[in-house]
Amino acid sequence: MNIAFPFHLGGNGRTAQANDDDHIRQMIEQLLFTNRGERVNRPDFGSGLLQMVFAPNSPEVATALQFSLQADLQQWLGDLIQMQSLEVTSVDSSLLINISYLMRRTNEQQTVQFTRTV
Repeated sequence: MNIAFPFHLGGNGRTAQANDDDHIRQMIEQLLFTNRGERVNRPDFGSGLLQMVFAPNSPEVATALQFSLQADLQQWLGDLIQMQSLEVTSVDSSLLINISYLMRRTNEQQTVQFTRTV
């Protein structure tokens, strides 16, 4: 059973569920938007993305974040996905994150995009 994120109740009054594609996308979202140290039993879980809110935005920062996110995704989701590409682009006051990955279980290619205004 894949519990939907964010947690909520479904139309039947039970815990909402997500299909495999949505669940993996939701796990990527959780990883990106969780700060390290935020989870009690997993202090290393998360990325440095939200800490970029107060950092200056530049192509160099985007490149450093790209390498950091790639390592985080490999560490925490490497058993579920195989990274095809990850691009972090600095545009004005926003960071655009494009992730292409292969779902290991189905060999299906997926692409997700996230935007974070800094």
